[in-house]
Amino acid sequence: MSDGVPAWAYEKAEVLPHDPRLAERARAERGRLAGLLAPWLVDGVEHVGSTAVPGLAAKPVIDLMASVADPDAVVAQAGEPLAADGWCYVPPELDSGGAWRRFFVKPDASGQRRVAHLHVIRAGHPRWAEQLAFRDALRRDDRLAVSYEELKHRLAAQHAGDREAYTDAKAEFVADALRRAAGPGAI
Repeated sequence: MSDGVPAWAYEKAEVLPHDPRLAERARAERGRLAGLLAPWLVDGVEHVGSTAVPGLAAKPVIDLMASVADPDAVVAQAGEPLAADGWCYVPPELDSGGAWRRFFVKPDASGQRRVAHLHVIRAGHPRWAEQLAFRDALRRDDRLAVSYEELKHRLAAQHAGDREAYTDAKAEFVADALRRAAGPGAI
């Protein structure tokens, strides 16, 4: 792109049928990342998001998260090895996820499409537990997974050209699912 922004930054949100090969790719990425990030890891590297839920339609992008003591230290000290492995750092001022993470994108060989996201999260941050709880709720509850899949298809059609709007529009569903998963008396 002439403005220096990579093509994958403008990639449309497209929800595709479940692809079981993504789980295997996620395992391989997790293994590589566990090695690259070993000095900083606290709670390991987890596969989250829709590609971590068997049978669920998803954008064909693997979401991984790494729990670390200091996300900024990972950027400063592991940025070069991550870049050598194909990861592109997205600075906080360009990351709609903001303060709770440091964010990396792994594009395909063409540089046109994302194949993986890496969310580097400070150990103990509530978002870590929320991501795992939502993934696990979708894995346990087929009706919840079907409802989420239907929502994702609607939102992908509605916000195809705006990935941030697509993601933001899912927030209420996710929050409600987390409240229900927490059980009676939860927030």
